Amino acid sequence: MAISKAYDVLAGEQTYDEEGNEVFEGEAKAYRGLFLIDKSGVVRHQVVNDMPLGRSVEEVIRLVDALQFTEEYGEVCPANWKKGDKALQPTQEGISSYLSSH
Repeated sequence: MAISKAYDVLAGEQTYDEEGNEVFEGEAKAYRGLFLIDKSGVVRHQVVNDMPLGRSVEEVIRLVDALQFTEEYGEVCPANWKKGDKALQPTQEGISSYLSSH
C-alpha cells in the first residue's frame, strides 16, 4: 500500500478504523502506473495513466534503455533517443556539439 499512497495510483480514500486497520472507501480502481527507479533508488521517471489511456510498450523499453545507458556511460539521452543513437555529454560544450550536428 505504501507505493499506492506515495504515488496516488488507487482511486478512493483510505482511512483507518478504531483498531488501526486500513479501510478503503469508494470504487476500487487501480490506475496503471510506471516508475523507473535507478540503482540508487531514485525515481527517474513516473507516469500514472487514467483508465481510458493506454501506454506504449515501445516507449517503456526506450526509457529503460536510456536509463541503463545513462547509468553506464554518464551521457544524456535526448528526446526520441533509441539504443544505438548518439547521446550527449552533460556539459554546455556537449549540448552545443550535439545540437550543431542535429
